[in-house]
Amino acid sequence: MIDDLLAARLQMALSLGFHILFAVAGMAMPCLTVLAEWRYRQGRGPVYRELAHRWAKGTAILFAVGAVSGTVLSFELGLLWPRFMAAAGPLIGMPFSLEGLAFFLEAIALGVYLYGWDRVSPRMHLASGVVVAVSGAASGVLVIAVNAFMNTPRGFELDAQGKLLSVDLWAAFFTPAFPTQAFHMLMAAYSSVGFAVLGIHAARLLKRPGDAFHLAALRLVLPLLLVVVPLQLLSGDLSAKHLAEHQPAKLAAAEALWKTTRSAPLVIGGLPLDGGERVVLGVHIPGALSLLGKGSFDAEITGLEDIPADERPPVLIPHLSFQLMVGCGVLMALVTAWAGYLLWRRRPLEQERTFLRAALWAAPLGLIAVEAGWMVTEVGRQPWIIQGVMRVRDALTPMPGLQYSLLATIAVYVLLGSVVAVLMYRQVLSTPPVPAPDVESHERGPVR
Repeated sequence: MIDDLLAARLQMALSLGFHILFAVAGMAMPCLTVLAEWRYRQGRGPVYRELAHRWAKGTAILFAVGAVSGTVLSFELGLLWPRFMAAAGPLIGMPFSLEGLAFFLEAIALGVYLYGWDRVSPRMHLASGVVVAVSGAASGVLVIAVNAFMNTPRGFELDAQGKLLSVDLWAAFFTPAFPTQAFHMLMAAYSSVGFAVLGIHAARLLKRPGDAFHLAALRLVLPLLLVVVPLQLLSGDLSAKHLAEHQPAKLAAAEALWKTTRSAPLVIGGLPLDGGERVVLGVHIPGALSLLGKGSFDAEITGLEDIPADERPPVLIPHLSFQLMVGCGVLMALVTAWAGYLLWRRRPLEQERTFLRAALWAAPLGLIAVEAGWMVTEVGRQPWIIQGVMRVRDALTPMPGLQYSLLATIAVYVLLGSVVAVLMYRQVLSTPPVPAPDVESHERGPVR
């Protein structure tokens, strides 16, 4: 049987991996819903009202389950890692409190949006959707502030016994990792959910060629992807440069770099062996890691050999996760570029069946990349729960029997995941066919 430390880590990983899917949906889906309603209010046809209405229903389902999984996470922080909360609570309490405020604001505005159709003024209804979109994004950013503190802790002083002497809440909030992590997570949310939506509606178009409902969805989500996917690539570049400066061990683990090297190579693929001392089956691009990490082909990148042995992160999981994340990102960029070309040439999307099939297969890529990115972030920080301050094992609860807690958590998430899958499947299949001419009905004029 696994020990308590591994059980606690697995339970936290499962909870985070499950919740992050609903978190990114809560950040991105309200934005798409508001864009759909805005088009309807501009007189683009009733199909956009139907689109906003159905997306809002799907958002409500995901929001409800995300609220449950987020509550589980908040309890787990106190029950599994009480020493972490005791030490870091005064520093991370502010972003958590603000996140709770954003969550409640989002819940209230979502209620107005769902039940306010034809009950409040069009401007008020659209404004409530904007509040949902902004507060959902804010919730994600505020949680990222906590994780950024764990990666680059600032804003406190400790005495010789490790107790807090002083706290600077703003310094603890705006840590060096916060700007790049917040930007990267926001773009990841919009691009991953955008691709999921694109794939779902592309699949329906393959079965219902010319269906105005699904065609309208594609015409709405593709311009968003043309903006956020390039920004996601930029945020990835900024994140790599941040890691090179502030978390060199994590970057070295992600790229399986053993020796500190000038003109460090970027490894594509590969399998790390012997704790990262060598990599087999990988393709090395000379100098590319130095360019990615420090903007120069000749820059020096710290290798794992120069990290104390008891502070080195594991290599296999961060490296494979990093490769998976980057690979998914590259494929998403290629599909986005293809879509941009089709839009530029004014090619009818419903007739581009090869593109629709590619969009269908690309639908999960963003969500896979999000999960892989969190694996890099969390496993790459090991053995620290607070980088350089507190180790994971020192934060663990003394309560025994965490294996049973892990099994119970697995059962809960299997049940929740099954319910969500059934509800969302029915939500997608219940869409009635819409004749193609209703997609762009400019003649109607603005709806008031």
